[in-house]
Amino acid sequence: QVQLVESGGGLVQAGGSLRLSCAASGSSFTINAMGWYRQAPGKQRELVASITSGGSTHYADSVKGRFTISRDNAKNTVYLQMNSLKPEDTAVYYCNADAIILVYMKLLNYWGKGTLVTVSS
Repeated sequence: QVQLVESGGGLVQAGGSLRLSCAASGSSFTINAMGWYRQAPGKQRELVASITSGGSTHYADSVKGRFTISRDNAKNTVYLQMNSLKPEDTAVYYCNADAIILVYMKLLNYWGKGTLVTVSS
């Protein structure tokens, strides 16, 4: 199986920056697409950004031009650089990954436990 562990959340003032990291660990797996989702209080979880194993990216309209997703395939780690943060970016941010478990040759989807980002006005 695969475990995803996020880090880098915290409290920041509006206009500030944070960098989230998510490292995948386990045994005998290959990570395909990775992404970041967020869930604000009282709202549904939404996709923030995603990146394929080849590096193609996709962003939610609300974060385009402010957030950048990247990955280090050698480290099985995905990053989310968040700049020009706004109070409406306040949410729990979750890492998500598609992974092929080699012993089963099966594609499964995994979630991290989340990291809280709070942007004060």
